[in-house]
Amino acid sequence: MTDLDDLRAELDEFAQPTKKKSLSAREERIIAGFEEIQRFVELHGRTPQHGEERDIFERLYTVRLERLRTLEECRDLLAPLDHQGLLSGDARDEDSVETMDDDALLAELAGATGSVDITELRHVRTSAEKRAAEEIANRDTCEDFEAFKPLFDQVRSDLESGLRVTRPFGQYATIEVGHWFILDGQTAYVAEEGEEFDSPQGKKDARLRVIFSNGTESNLLRLSLVRALYKDETARRITDPDMGPLFSDFLEEGDLESGTIYVLRSLSDNPYVAEHRDVIHKIGVTGGKVETRIANAENDSTYLLAKVEVVATYKLAGINRTGLERLFHRLFAPARLNITINDRFGHPVQPEEWFLVPLFVIDEAVARIKDGSITEYLYDPEIAVLVKV
Repeated sequence: MTDLDDLRAELDEFAQPTKKKSLSAREERIIAGFEEIQRFVELHGRTPQHGEERDIFERLYTVRLERLRTLEECRDLLAPLDHQGLLSGDARDEDSVETMDDDALLAELAGATGSVDITELRHVRTSAEKRAAEEIANRDTCEDFEAFKPLFDQVRSDLESGLRVTRPFGQYATIEVGHWFILDGQTAYVAEEGEEFDSPQGKKDARLRVIFSNGTESNLLRLSLVRALYKDETARRITDPDMGPLFSDFLEEGDLESGTIYVLRSLSDNPYVAEHRDVIHKIGVTGGKVETRIANAENDSTYLLAKVEVVATYKLAGINRTGLERLFHRLFAPARLNITINDRFGHPVQPEEWFLVPLFVIDEAVARIKDGSITEYLYDPEIAVLVKV
C-alpha cells in the first residue's frame, strides 16, 4: 500500500495548479527591458557595447545591462530568464564608463529602477547626432552653382508637372550620387561621393558633396546626411522621373482617346544629315493626322527646314502624350542630334527632337513601352542598342 500511497500523493501534487507569482508593474518593466537586450544579442550575436558612434538604442541597452547587473533584486528576478548568461558579466568600472548625455543616462537609469517605463526613450541628441547637425548647418558657397542650376530648375519643373514626386525618406533609405532630397526646406542634390570607408560603428561611410538649392554646398558624411534626413520630420526623397501610366483604360487630362507615334526621316541636303540619313529620326506624338502635322515642314526649323518622310507610325489608344514624348526624349537623350541651322529669318536654332537612332531600336522601344519593360532599359549610342540595366 505504501507504493500506492506514494503514487496517490504524487498525483495529488501534480493535479494541484501551481500558483504563479504575480508581478508588479515595476517588475514587468524590468523584464521587458531585459528582453529587449536579449533580442539585441540574438540579432547581433554579441552584447551591446558603448561607443560614441553606436546606435543610441545600443548605447542605452549597454547602460541598462550594467545597471541590471548591479541591482541584486534585478538579478534575482531575471536569473530564470537569462539563458544567454548576460547577468554574469561584470559591471563596468565607473571610471571607464563612457560619458553619455545626462538626459540619456538619467532616462535609462530611471527606467531600470522603475520610476518610468523601462522601454521609454527620451529625445536625446548623441554626439554623432550633434555632429551631423553641425555638418548640415556648416555650408559654404557653391562657387560653380551655375553648372547645377539647370538641374534644380528641371527637378522643380518635374515636380510641378508630376513627372517626379516626393516620398518620406524612411521608405527608401539609400543615398547615392544623383539622388535628390528635401532637407530643412531646401532641395539637396548629391553631386559627388568620395572613397568609401568603415565608420567607427562598423557601417560603410563616405564623404559627399551635396549641393543645395540656395546656392550653398556641404562636404558631409553620408551617415550624417542619413541622420539629418531621419531627424527632419519634413524631409523627403525626390523620386526619379516617373512617366506614369502611358496607356490606360481611363483618360485623364492631357490624354488622347487615340493617337499616333510617328517617326520621321529628314530629306535635308545638309551634308551631315545626308550622310547619316538612315539613322537620324524625329520621334513625336500627335492626336491628329501625321500628314497635316508635317505639311509645312520645309518652313519649320523643328523639321530642319526641309521636307520629311514618314518611316513608321504606331496607332495607340489612351495615350498620355506628354509622358510618352518625355519618355522617348529621355530614353534617347544620349543620341540627341547636335546640329545648328538657320531659320528662315537667318537666326541659328538647335532642333532638339532628332536622334541618331536606328529604326529597329525605335520599334523595340515602342514594344517595350507597351509591355512596361522599358523602365529596365537604357539606350547605348556606342553600340546602337537598348541595354538592360
